[in-house]
Amino acid sequence: MKLFLLIGIINGFLAVVLGAFGAHGLEGKISEKALKTWDKAVTYQMFHTVALLITALLMAKTQSGLLTGAGWLFFIGILLFSGSLYIYAPTGIKALAMITPFGGLTFLVGWALLGIAVVKYL
Repeated sequence: MKLFLLIGIINGFLAVVLGAFGAHGLEGKISEKALKTWDKAVTYQMFHTVALLITALLMAKTQSGLLTGAGWLFFIGILLFSGSLYIYAPTGIKALAMITPFGGLTFLVGWALLGIAVVKYL
């Protein structure tokens, strides 16, 4: 539980920092399309940071491998989805954009595990 709280807190902090950097540091330096890509990375990071925090709080109520799996998948999804977009937006390296769907898939499986855990244990 504590680990996912800390990972969530760090990711929330990073989402705010990276959002501000995109809005102020990248404006005028990359295209509008690239800025939208950056913003999408920030948005998905923050949504899944909240999912990590919820998962951690649910773990205080019940210990479940489903919740542990969901937490790791949310974190891995942030790394793959948002991470690939953070690198892709300023560089335009298309190979990085190929990683993004794998992050999206890990988000989906994480949400499914979270849902099953809620139905099963709460």
